[in-house]
Parts: sequence; C-alpha cells; structure tokens
Amino acid sequence: MALSRSRFLSCLMAGATALALPAAKAQPQSYPDRPIKLVVPFAPGGATDILGRLLATSLGERLGQPVVVENRPGAGTVVAGALVAKAPPDGYTLLLGASTTLTLNPAIRNPLPYDPLRSFTPLGLVADMGLVLVAHNETPARTLPELVALAKADPDKLSYGSFGTGSSVHFGGEMLKTATGMRMVHVPFNGSSPSLTALMGGQVQVAVDTVVATTPLIKAGKIRPIAALGPQRLALLPQVPTVAESGYPGFAMDTWFAFLAPAGLPAPIQKKLEKALADAMAEPAMKKKLVDIGLSPAWGPASALQERIERELPQMRAVAARADIKVD
Repeated sequence: MALSRSRFLSCLMAGATALALPAAKAQPQSYPDRPIKLVVPFAPGGATDILGRLLATSLGERLGQPVVVENRPGAGTVVAGALVAKAPPDGYTLLLGASTTLTLNPAIRNPLPYDPLRSFTPLGLVADMGLVLVAHNETPARTLPELVALAKADPDKLSYGSFGTGSSVHFGGEMLKTATGMRMVHVPFNGSSPSLTALMGGQVQVAVDTVVATTPLIKAGKIRPIAALGPQRLALLPQVPTVAESGYPGFAMDTWFAFLAPAGLPAPIQKKLEKALADAMAEPAMKKKLVDIGLSPAWGPASALQERIERELPQMRAVAARADIKVD
C-alpha cells in the first residue's frame, strides 16, 4: 500500500511539473500583463527625468501596459542601479541608466553594489547630453587654443568648476587637461547651479557643465562658451566648435543614457523591450522633443550598449587613475 501511495504521489508531482512547464514557457509571450516600473536615478523635473517620462509613455503605448516612472536619486545613480540589479529579471523593473552608472562609478567607487557588465541585461542606448567648456566673461581667452596658452603661461593659476567630484564633467575636465597639457585646479561644487554661479562671480575662471545647464546663461550673455566636448557640435549651440575642431582631433566626452533590465532577463522579453524601445526612438516627434530639452537622440541596440560599456570602462578607469579621482 505504501508503494502504491508513493507511486501515486510521484505521478501527481510529475503531472504538476508537466502542467507548469507550458505555463512557464508561455510567460514571455504574455508579457507584459501588469504595469512596468522604470527607475530613473535623478530627481523629478530635469532633462533626464523628462527623457524617462517621454520614453515611458511611448513604451506603454507599444507594450499595452503603463510604464510608471519611479525617481530614485542618490549616490551618483548608485541607489537606482543597485535597486534594479537586485530586482527579479521578469521585465517589470527597468532602469534608465547613465554613463555615470555604467562607466564612471565602477572607475571610482569600491565597493559598488552592482557590476556594470554582469548585473544588467542591456536593452539599448537612447540619448546623449553634451558637455561644454565655458568661461567667465572677463577671462581673456575666447577659444580653446587661447585658453591653453593662458593656462601654460601661468600654470595652476586657472581653476575650473564642476558639479561634483567623480561627475561626468569632472572626468571631462581632467580629460581636457591631459589632451591639451593645461594645468588647472579642480573646484567641485554640489550641483550645476552653485558651480555656474561661482563662474559668473569669478570664483573660478572656467567650468565644464552640461549643455542643458549652460545654454540659458550663454544666450543671456552671462558666461562665454569655449568648446563642446562631444564629437559633434550641439544643436542648441551650433556656433560653438568642438574640442576636436579646436586642435585636438579624436577628443570626445559626453554623458549618455541607456535602458537596462536586471541580468537574466528571458530572451523573448528582452527582444520585445528592445523592439519597443527602437520603435519609440524612431519617432520623429520623439526625436524633436529630445532635441528641444537639450538631448541628442542616439539610438543603439543592446549590442551597441554592451560594446560602449566595454570600450569606455577601461578608458574611464585610466582617467580616474591618472587624475586620482576617488569618491569615499
């Protein structure tokens, strides 16, 4: 009797497993069947938050479920990155990551609660945000070669402001110093507003900041643009030459943004999300909205995102080591 009961239970368990397998396989096909959370590692209201909300709306329309933005700022995007890295890989928690999340933090923060290559499933690149070298209006230099000559004539007299140690603009400033041979003292501030206020007040002679933060002040005549750090001129400041155009070919540094999911995301769900994201980014209306808020549309598939992280991570580690950039 005991043997019969054992066989009965074995058969029952086998039957339950057989029934569960089709259901498990069917799950990616039924995805999504509830709202999706998009974690944005920045406070509400800025260009990056707007980027997340624009894409959340467009993705929701394509996927048939709402994509809800959850702002999780803190520790230079580490808080949001760690949250998504630890989430279930079911496609219901996504991250709007940045180059800060994936290439800068790993270069300067140890330990880090996620790995930029192993903790996430890449979905695609979405946009770039240009960085700009700007000067106080009374700084004699009006071009990058003139600024380099000024800095070399009196080493360490010039200081440049950034919106924080280990930020993208800090890395940009240090890369400029290496490329040009300038010696400038880095002065970190807690955000763009105090950095640019110090520039206008003459506390620092130059600063590196985003095109979004600097453009209104440039157009108001309160600060002077010297060069764009990215590979191309900026749509909001087409008159400003790039660093590469100013005598340093090959120089390029900007901030970029990408979509990711936790590692282990099923391939069918990854493909569905990647296609929805590609379709959203292909919309002319979406591209215009991004340009209007100071971003450059820059769609690239998951493979391009993976390749960019792998290419830039060692470069940023080298910059951090050379400039001794550390965050406690």
